Amino acid sequence: MMEERKGVVTIGGKPVTLLGREIKVGDKAPDFTIITKDSEPFDFKSTSGKIRLISVFLSLDTGICDTQARRFNEETASFGDKVEILNISVDLPYTQKRWCGAAGIDKIKLLTDHRDVQFGEAYGVLVKGLRVLARAIFVIDQDDVVKYVEYLPEIGSHPDYDKAIQAVKNLL
Repeated sequence: MMEERKGVVTIGGKPVTLLGREIKVGDKAPDFTIITKDSEPFDFKSTSGKIRLISVFLSLDTGICDTQARRFNEETASFGDKVEILNISVDLPYTQKRWCGAAGIDKIKLLTDHRDVQFGEAYGVLVKGLRVLARAIFVIDQDDVVKYVEYLPEIGSHPDYDKAIQAVKNLL
């Protein structure tokens, strides 16, 4: 049975239940397979050997999620090819592709967990009953060890961009 974590996160101040176990610093990063904005399979294990920043959000059609994806897109230039920025939501691939074109975003990877929410369950960010992902940031080193975690207590809040970026820089 899937682990349930009640009241860890709120949406608009209302507590919700997250499905999946909480990921902690020092854990081995769970593997997952999801879909790219071009509807192609994406295996997390294909990024082993790189530093990964996983940016998780509700939907690109909301202001904070839009800002979050844009902010990490801006940061990628300073990281070079040693870092992969993976933005994950349950938006349909078409929505992600449309957003990238409209926003002029070209450096980050947009991935969707809409098919089977495998990522959401593996990383403990799937909101029970709503089929959306809670906002979270994970930084994973080249050896697939989690080095930074931020689960946002309110889905409508911004992550600590500076701390997440510093966690990546500390691994470079």
